Amino acid sequence: MAKAQDPVCKMEVDEHKAAGHSEHKGRKYFFCSKVCKQKFDQEPERYVGA
Repeated sequence: MAKAQDPVCKMEVDEHKAAGHSEHKGRKYFFCSKVCKQKFDQEPERYVGA
């Protein structure tokens, strides 16, 4: 199982069962819910830093 941390809520997510993913500056981020993905997509720098 490939694991990732949701950058919005910090929950551990199985990459294969994630609710969604986004790419930002060449890196892929995985999300536990569509709500977290939407928040990230609106303000990615808020969650990953400048």
